[in-house]
Amino acid sequence: MMLATSILGIKENRKEKLELLNATTTNYIHLDIMDGKYVANRVGDIDELKELFVDNKKPIDIHFMVLDIESYVNEYLVLNPIFMTFHIEVCKDPKHIIALLKEKNIKVGIALNPDTSIDTIVPYLKDIDLVLVMSVEAGKGGQTFQEKVVSKIEFLKEYRTNHYLHYQIEVDGGINDMTIHEVRDADMIVVGSFITNYEDYQEQINKLKQSI
Repeated sequence: MMLATSILGIKENRKEKLELLNATTTNYIHLDIMDGKYVANRVGDIDELKELFVDNKKPIDIHFMVLDIESYVNEYLVLNPIFMTFHIEVCKDPKHIIALLKEKNIKVGIALNPDTSIDTIVPYLKDIDLVLVMSVEAGKGGQTFQEKVVSKIEFLKEYRTNHYLHYQIEVDGGINDMTIHEVRDADMIVVGSFITNYEDYQEQINKLKQSI
């Protein structure tokens, strides 16, 4: 299981703390980008992020919680992310966004909130690289893991096998050393506060890995 560490909760000394995170065994740095429209919070100043990530060593995984997906895709290409993920709930033309990301050589992810039916993304599974299963409502950190999403993970794993597909299953929200066993069938997990609220990032990462 791979780990993407969210830096959403890091508010101070971000440059120094990102350097510390780069020295850990996390697989990805996870960026939550919010427009203040689709979700209440607004997060993600591209000029600040360009400066913050100038010496970044870990691959970047971007999660867009925005209405104008195409504009954000074009703006954030400068960070050279591996994945860009958009929400199915607000995307009027998923095929267009999928094609745009592929044209830019970015791996395509589709996210869905806990109450969104898995059926909404089934038509696109053959064309994407990642499904982000939200185990909390998109838009803010520190929420409690919702167990009802486990059935989505199980469905996605079985569907992938039965249809010979290759997308990765990522889960985001409320994951810690007590809930990680719930998502053991995922390929990647997003963890924020359980890691970044503590001084020793690697120690927290080790706790996660030991709890799977």
